Amino acid sequence: MNDLDAGLDALRTRALQSLRAAALGLSARLDDAAVAAQVAQVAVASDFALATLVRQPALLAALLDDSSRALPPPLLATDRREDWPALLRRYRAAESTRLVWRDVLGLDAVDATLAGATALAETCLRIALEALEADFATRHGVLRNADGGAQRLVVFALGKLGGGELNFSSDIDLVYGYEDDGESDGPRPLAAEPYCTRLGQQLAKLLDEATADGFCHRVDLRLRPFGNAGRVAWSFAAMEQYFQREGRDWERYAWQKARPVAGDLAAGERFLRTLRPFVYRRYLDYGALDGLREMKAAIAAEVARKDLADDIKRGPGGIREIEFLVQALQLIRGGREPALRERRLLPALQALVRAGHVAAPAGAALAEAYRFLRHLENRLQMLRDAQVHALPQDPRERARLAAALGHVDWPALRAALEVRRSVVATEFAALLAPRRRRGDAPPALAAYWRALPEAGDAQVLAAAGFDDPDTADGALRDLARAPALRALSDAARARLDRVLPALLASAAASRQPDAALRRLLPLLHNILRRASYLALLDEQPAALQRLVDVLARSALLGERLAAHPLLLDELLDVRVGGPLPQRAESLAACTAALAQEDTEAALLALNETRQALSFRIALATLDARQGAQDSVRQLAWLADAVVAVVLQLAQREMRAAHGALAGVDFAVLGYGSLGGEELGFGSDLDLVFLYALPEGAAADALQSDGARPLDAARWCARLAQKIVALLGTGTAAGRLYEVDVRLRPDGAKGLLVSPLAGYADYQRQRAWTWEHQALVRARAVAGDAALCARFEAVRAAVLAQPREEAALRADVASMRRRMRAELDRSDAARFDLKQGEGGLVDLEFLLQYLLLGSAHAHPPLLAPRATPGLLEALCAAGVVPQAGCTALRQAHATLLDAGLHCTLDRRPRLLPESAAIAAARAAIRAAWQAAGLA
Repeated sequence: MNDLDAGLDALRTRALQSLRAAALGLSARLDDAAVAAQVAQVAVASDFALATLVRQPALLAALLDDSSRALPPPLLATDRREDWPALLRRYRAAESTRLVWRDVLGLDAVDATLAGATALAETCLRIALEALEADFATRHGVLRNADGGAQRLVVFALGKLGGGELNFSSDIDLVYGYEDDGESDGPRPLAAEPYCTRLGQQLAKLLDEATADGFCHRVDLRLRPFGNAGRVAWSFAAMEQYFQREGRDWERYAWQKARPVAGDLAAGERFLRTLRPFVYRRYLDYGALDGLREMKAAIAAEVARKDLADDIKRGPGGIREIEFLVQALQLIRGGREPALRERRLLPALQALVRAGHVAAPAGAALAEAYRFLRHLENRLQMLRDAQVHALPQDPRERARLAAALGHVDWPALRAALEVRRSVVATEFAALLAPRRRRGDAPPALAAYWRALPEAGDAQVLAAAGFDDPDTADGALRDLARAPALRALSDAARARLDRVLPALLASAAASRQPDAALRRLLPLLHNILRRASYLALLDEQPAALQRLVDVLARSALLGERLAAHPLLLDELLDVRVGGPLPQRAESLAACTAALAQEDTEAALLALNETRQALSFRIALATLDARQGAQDSVRQLAWLADAVVAVVLQLAQREMRAAHGALAGVDFAVLGYGSLGGEELGFGSDLDLVFLYALPEGAAADALQSDGARPLDAARWCARLAQKIVALLGTGTAAGRLYEVDVRLRPDGAKGLLVSPLAGYADYQRQRAWTWEHQALVRARAVAGDAALCARFEAVRAAVLAQPREEAALRADVASMRRRMRAELDRSDAARFDLKQGEGGLVDLEFLLQYLLLGSAHAHPPLLAPRATPGLLEALCAAGVVPQAGCTALRQAHATLLDAGLHCTLDRRPRLLPESAAIAAARAAIRAAWQAAGLA
């Protein structure tokens, strides 16, 4: 046996002797070999635990009987204030010893130990604050707001306590707040700030002050606004103003984990909701990496200055690097992805893995390293209840630590540690590494940009590959003179000076250099004041390259990016390259906007969702990752979801203004491209509104139940008006959709909302053939399920009516000739994809004609609305021969794809007649002739 092993044996022997002397009644139990082994194992790991067991001998019996139950907290009697410090300290020591016992004996994993330390601190804070509040009330009364309502101090925990992962012997980072100004109502009243300040100071002293019994919890109040120079307690309004004006990056990291732990918890949560925009920005916030780099540099300097290389918290590959890595990714993306707004580190890491922002193997390795490091950290602190993070230097201490953690010796523990630190350091360095070599942009372009606006030679642009260098040079000089550019901070200007030459180089190398630059400049003008977008392009060269590629290929997406820079986030969203949003996903994403209680805020959120999802669909179309038929169908599903949410917003406003209208059903019908699930980018929505009364009820007899009641007809008319208005309301994220309601019964002269019975009667008795053609693609997109089903029955009955074939053919052909004469823009060189002869509208008319003439004999024809589905049904019924079906399917796909790409590049849907387009036209014209329509 070597000296180190002998020392450990001696330590175990002394521990058992000390306990036998302190607890004579436990000698028999300590004679049990298993019990003695447990006690010896704990003694090797923790002098603190052994000392506590000696001072509180009954605790050992309790742990031997059942260590799984937390110990009951003490009662802090108001009339025995002098006893409070001792009671709290003894309780904290006993409960901490229970945590040591369970950790060392392998009864708890490290996650449970951290949760136990957190719960212990929260309990001490809660009972201490409640005791102090009761004492305060006898002298100063209860604190009340201006309305007379009682209010309490709010104790916010930051750091690891806020995250629910407190170290064994950590200090606790607290910030004190209160909801409103006011005054207490006692014999010696105090205003809210001094009341909460004194209460908070006494709370810190009660927990922190060292006495003969030690301390309860070390309290750190330096994370409050302005640190030690700031007030001890802040009103919520003052804190919110501080963060808006003075908040710094490190405070965003700190308040990520903030959690109310004592006092008025509900008020605390309300405040944290208001603070969320400070912590989590609405865009991809790569600017957060600058703050992280500064914090990391300061820590690295401290490590070097104080020789903290063996500090497992602050040193290379330590706990702080894992925390910073996870928190930085949360800050970057949490504004757009609520699932990432998690206070606890390991669940946050899991959320990042699920969202695809951290690779699963890296996430698993980081989680394992984190648990290893936190376990080691806890054992360092358990030894003497000291807040230490550095590895011991003494060989005996090292041997003791290794033995307590189950390693054969210190080198084995050190080797295991270095493996984990290497994993962490590698991942952290990858996060902070410069994303671009500074020489990526040609030096000539960088020099040219920096010389503007006074100097610079346009020939540099010509040499780079721009076809019209003089125009490009003039536009870039205008940008260099922009007031927003002169107002940039030094850091933002440095970013721009790196980003812009790289953008010029990428544009010059694109398929359309001048178009890409022309579309890029409006975006740059818009983001000069938004340093985070410059940071995104600076930190992520993939986003920069992707941006230029998109701009070179799509004028429409260029306009949307310039108008709504928030869409830049989509260029880096891992979901962009994955499955596209289907009906359920679109509805779930849009429905999230209803969480906003304010309609304006809900519309903004809904617009942002619509913009993001349609942009994602556009990128997939542009990249040929999916065909046009899939894209237009997804755009229609997205519109369905938007209309459904807007209907709920409108109903919410109607109920607030006029009360609810019981028993009346309401539905929104989609006609045209929306009904046919072939919606384009930027298409308007053809909507028709229906309502239905309870059987036997009269519209004027039914009244809403609000303070300003309306009868059923007026209530539903107002609801429809509100839907149209909300869909067209401008927000910072644009408008949702333009709406066309002219397809309702009797057109512009008819009622905006029709009762179902009147709608059915109109369709049966007075509708023109073209209106029945429109009905072929109509479907219910939102509203009460019962009314939607009744509409389906009406539609089926109307479309299935037998028709005189010659009259039907004449009506359809005549209407198409008139439309083509007015709308066909084809000329000798170009073909109008939509309205030209043999174009998409001809195909629509053909299918509508065939359905109206055949539905009475073939009921399955009534189900589909989209062109591919209608074609399939007509083929299956034998109405269209199989050969014709194949040709028409291909024709539809060809023309739809060509038209969609014209829209994406803001070009008219007029194209030279390529071989594919000629084949499509020929197939449609042949089918027209076969049907007798030509």
